[in-house]
Amino acid sequence: MAEIKLENSSSDQLSRAIEGISRRELLKKGGKAAAVVTVSSIFSPFFIRTARAATKTLSFWQFYAPNGASGLQSKWFVDCVAAWNATHDVKVELQYVPNNEYMNGTKLQTAFASGRGPDIFIISPGDFLRYYNGGVLTELTPHMEEEAKKDFFPNVMETRMVAGKIYGLPMEVEPMAMFYSVKAFDEAGLSEKDVPKTWDQFLEMAHKLTKGNRFGCLFETTPGYYQTFTWYPFMWQGGGDIATPDGKKSAFNSPGTVQALKFWQDTIKQNVASRNYLGGGVWDVVANLGSGYCAMQNVGIWAVSALRENAKDFQYGVFPLPVPPGGTPKSDLGGWSFVANAKGQNPEAAAKFCVWALGSMQEDSIQRVVDWCTKAKSDVSPRKSALERGTAAGGYSSAPMKMFKDEIFPTGRGEPRVPPEVYKTISDSIQACQLSGADPKKTAEQGAQQIDSFLAGYTGAPLL
Repeated sequence: MAEIKLENSSSDQLSRAIEGISRRELLKKGGKAAAVVTVSSIFSPFFIRTARAATKTLSFWQFYAPNGASGLQSKWFVDCVAAWNATHDVKVELQYVPNNEYMNGTKLQTAFASGRGPDIFIISPGDFLRYYNGGVLTELTPHMEEEAKKDFFPNVMETRMVAGKIYGLPMEVEPMAMFYSVKAFDEAGLSEKDVPKTWDQFLEMAHKLTKGNRFGCLFETTPGYYQTFTWYPFMWQGGGDIATPDGKKSAFNSPGTVQALKFWQDTIKQNVASRNYLGGGVWDVVANLGSGYCAMQNVGIWAVSALRENAKDFQYGVFPLPVPPGGTPKSDLGGWSFVANAKGQNPEAAAKFCVWALGSMQEDSIQRVVDWCTKAKSDVSPRKSALERGTAAGGYSSAPMKMFKDEIFPTGRGEPRVPPEVYKTISDSIQACQLSGADPKKTAEQGAQQIDSFLAGYTGAPLL
């Protein structure tokens, strides 16, 4: 670390003096500058920020608090940070970024591009490689106990690790399923025993449920990481994948991919699914299913708490994603992770915060995960100890939560991590087939060619 000294001056004067001297000017001024500032032989471009880190507050960007949509979720974050700040010299300060701007906007990427990225932030596996390959993720493993490492489910952690090292700690696991309106089913003469198990049955039921201003089903139509996340299970069900197991070649032009593209296309072509949505997005179950805009909605486990808090009287059911002929049940295990900025003001303190909050064997760390997954929100716990404790406390006793934990979670696969270039190809392929009527087979072949072209020169961490 660069050592900085300023004779006969306060720390504020030191800051102003350093800020007024660029690296080039410092080297150019040589002896004259040395009379004011003494710099060690190791010069880091981040030394100015690092040297002042002890007196700084670490920024924590996320889309929950303060002022997030859910009071319970916002309070969980506020309480977490308050507990840390009460016992640590280096403080953490929450900065709220609106959900859509955080997930599909450019605020986070722009901040890092300008060298002003947050010290702590949350990312999904889908965007992991953007930041890992960019060199901005701090390894968390050195700060974790061995017991804590083993406490996380392997299929949840694999997309947050590189070469056995952990770079993100998940706060949740969010499997996908289908939610349905009991009222809509009743009106169509259907019941729980009629829930579809195959794609053909699903389309047939969607036709029966489409009535007036109500669509039979709803899938995400807006391009973005969320849409690709919700589509992946349909590709996996038929044996499709993005790339070969070694990550060297594309596997996108498989029959499984083609039929998944066609299935989503069929829901639009047959007018049983809408091109649009209500509320904040297709993840918003209250605005869409709860309002009667659709009768079945492809959404994740978080919808349980959303309905619990905002539509207490709405009656609904949950069933696993239907499968194609000869297909295998699959779900996508999404969820957000705490990560620390390797180029921030104090990467070590940021990493310690992440581990303290979610990855320690301390009582409060385990309970924090329980509280998030069963009280503030509705998720499967990424930690075995927290899942056991949450189950014992009744957090998974309701029919929807029990189904997610016992039936859907075991069929899950971690959300794929791919570079932005690969994600964009997949997203474009879904959009072309779903909304523009493109031929699924030709689209999958074109997508595979684009992915192969990119992978031929790719040198980052493995795709998973």
